Amino acid sequence: MNYFTKEWFEEAQISRFLLFPETKKEWDENVAWHVSEGLHFEEIQLNRLQIAKKDLLRFLPAFFHPYIQDGTLNSQFPSEELKKMADQWRMEYDERTKAKGISYRNYYNSIKCSLPENAIQLFEKSLHDARVTSIEMPTKDTFIIKLDCRGGYHYWTDVTLTFAGVKKLQPHSLSVGSIWLYDEVYLTDTGFELHVLFDGPLMEFTISAENVTIEVIS
Repeated sequence: MNYFTKEWFEEAQISRFLLFPETKKEWDENVAWHVSEGLHFEEIQLNRLQIAKKDLLRFLPAFFHPYIQDGTLNSQFPSEELKKMADQWRMEYDERTKAKGISYRNYYNSIKCSLPENAIQLFEKSLHDARVTSIEMPTKDTFIIKLDCRGGYHYWTDVTLTFAGVKKLQPHSLSVGSIWLYDEVYLTDTGFELHVLFDGPLMEFTISAENVTIEVIS
């Protein structure tokens, strides 16, 4: 996984802490809604912050750290200075992500004509949000993964991927129930290498194979 890594995804999750209502009125209305539902707004926000605290401190610049440490990052209406810094950080993050996407797309376009046809289909018909329903390795160079794509972007049914001529598979801890997030495909001397970022748990998965068969189960 060279572009859309586990670390990239973890950083992406913290951006939601830097999205604020435009006005104090909107903020107060949100707080009032929580109160009307019997919910303690500040407590909920502080709990969310605590869960993400390690990553917030890891990825956000020092300017944000006092707001993270005292819990005011998401429990109080932000100052104009904080909003400005948050907007700047999100803009820079979006630019970095866009640059990654363009860089990878340029690479992909340069190798597309050399990839196996099914590897092209595997990448271009996104399996984002597909759920792993079974995993099998009947031989040392064959790997079979079945996916429920009903919540995804393509197929909307069950799909079986059979990788043939497997040269590399890591890690071996991919489990049923994992969710396919993002993928990249690379050209190799013997076929292709697929990198997939899965969630549940969050992990980077790599398989190198000569070819892949895609079976749509209707």
